[in-house]
Amino acid sequence: MSEFAYTVRATEYPPHMKHRVIFETFDKLEPGQAMLLVNDHDPVPLRYQFELERPGLFSWEYIERGPQLFQVRIGRVAE
Repeated sequence: MSEFAYTVRATEYPPHMKHRVIFETFDKLEPGQAMLLVNDHDPVPLRYQFELERPGLFSWEYIERGPQLFQVRIGRVAE
């Protein structure tokens, strides 16, 4: 069984859909579950958006930090 409930490969989506898909996927997570985000650049702006829109509901852990591939474990924490 995978450590991740879902994997989102951001490069597979057009720019205007990326964050929407990521947030919709995150919202499907149960507390204690995590998703894997795979991207071709550091998703720092996305983290800021999570802090604004889902404060206290997520954890953020880099698994790989570039320079060409970034992987982030985004977890759902209990409210």
